[in-house]
Amino acid sequence: MDSLSLFFLIFSLTVHARAQLPGTWELLVPDAGIASMHTAVTRFNTVVLLDRTNIGPSRKFLHKGRCRFDKNDPVLKRDCYAHSVQLDLQTNQIRPLMILTDTWCSSGQFLPDGTLLQTGGDSDGLKKIRKFEPCEPNGSCDWVELEDVELAEGRWYATNQILPDGSVIIVGGRGTNTVEYYPPRRNGAVSFPFLADVEDTQLDNLYPYVHLLPNGYLFIFANTKSVLYDHQSNKILKNFPPLDGGPRNYPSAGSSAMLALRGDYSMAEIVICGGAEYGAFLQKTSDTPAHGSCGRLVATDPNPVWQMEDMPMGRIMGDMVMLPTGDVLIINGAQSGTQGFEMASDPCLYPLLYRPDQPIGLRFMTLNPGTIPRLYHSTANLLPDGRVLLAGSNPHYFYKFDAEFPTEMRIEAFSPEYLSADRANIRPAIEMIPETVRYGGKFDVSISVSLPVVGIVEVNLGSAPFATHSFSHGQRLVKLAVTSAVPDGDGRYKIECTAPPNAAVAPPGYYMAFAVNQGVPSVARWVQLIA
Repeated sequence: MDSLSLFFLIFSLTVHARAQLPGTWELLVPDAGIASMHTAVTRFNTVVLLDRTNIGPSRKFLHKGRCRFDKNDPVLKRDCYAHSVQLDLQTNQIRPLMILTDTWCSSGQFLPDGTLLQTGGDSDGLKKIRKFEPCEPNGSCDWVELEDVELAEGRWYATNQILPDGSVIIVGGRGTNTVEYYPPRRNGAVSFPFLADVEDTQLDNLYPYVHLLPNGYLFIFANTKSVLYDHQSNKILKNFPPLDGGPRNYPSAGSSAMLALRGDYSMAEIVICGGAEYGAFLQKTSDTPAHGSCGRLVATDPNPVWQMEDMPMGRIMGDMVMLPTGDVLIINGAQSGTQGFEMASDPCLYPLLYRPDQPIGLRFMTLNPGTIPRLYHSTANLLPDGRVLLAGSNPHYFYKFDAEFPTEMRIEAFSPEYLSADRANIRPAIEMIPETVRYGGKFDVSISVSLPVVGIVEVNLGSAPFATHSFSHGQRLVKLAVTSAVPDGDGRYKIECTAPPNAAVAPPGYYMAFAVNQGVPSVARWVQLIA
């Protein structure tokens, strides 16, 4: 066989192999106008995308007559460009939003009433608190910067987590080894020396992984260590074993998720995957291979140990997205380097599906690769229709388009295999569900399915997290207790569900409620969970 024939054979085999991998991609918006560093999905089926303010001109103008004035801005003192936008998922139209203070590497979380709380940042945003009260897609809602209250301490690279009482804890930040709360508490910032204890020479304690466990305590992980934290008494109740495999938090760029809560909700498992080689950030090397190890720990176990496994490839800056089924999608990132401007290479275009109920060795499935590198400052969010939204990637200090990895304005959606056409006849549709449910209460959900239902149809509640820097603040999936689906005429079925028992299992707020039939989720309906 001559060399040309061999080339075409290898090429055809590669194309065929890619075509056989699960999942599909679609371009939603060819130019969003901004590169999203922070992304959140609202209960009105809109998406808020947010960047920094001090990056100079974006590609989206604010509405006529609206400009931001900042004498300290290094690029534009009079800035008439948008640095935040809203995406309407029905039309894929982009509406500019106005943000005033710098949101670079800030944090966020939805409040119980559906308002997006946004905290901290750099420069004039360091102590700032902002709110976005979402509205219908054709509305005019916009960012509001609070003037009567600010953070007790500056928060840059902090993490937010909603608590059972509906307040939000804000953990850490660069040079800020404390926690504080919104609404503010009388004692302001509270010392949290754990963050200082795990700080190293490249500050691998930033954007700590914070998960609210169903017992009401917090699992907090930074660098290689983690603790069980009682936020009410400000006490560390337990030190978990260190996780091998090097640093996992910013700038070493692993990711973390709490697996789906189910059954009697007494068990919570944490998964942490990927990360950069220690020193890659200090040495500013973009070609140091990333780690591919994952640790999994039962955080509610009296004597927990990390169970180790390996991804098919090393990955930094991956995003872990809880799917409606309870599986985890790992997407975005690179196979070499670290977080930071122009400090990564070898984009990781292949998503992975992590199937937690499978035995070790069978948990990871490699999916159909994308074509757009999503590196530093990219995001991934679950959408109500079961797709995953991908936005951002700006590995440069300013917007830069003539580079190997240019600033990325395109917005994509990845559809897991459960949305493939051959499963459409078992995809359920929610016909009726209450808009509001109370803790511990029973309620009926009416669904329709083309083919007869076989087995249990799950009803699962997925939060809408704030995604930034490879971690989704407040992400959780709660599987409800349900009865068997009972035929209810006209191809419909009725399912009796029991709401989560308390706010530690699922904090108050709006959730995407999915019906899941044989691993195929419905389009979600938004449900508010209240006391």
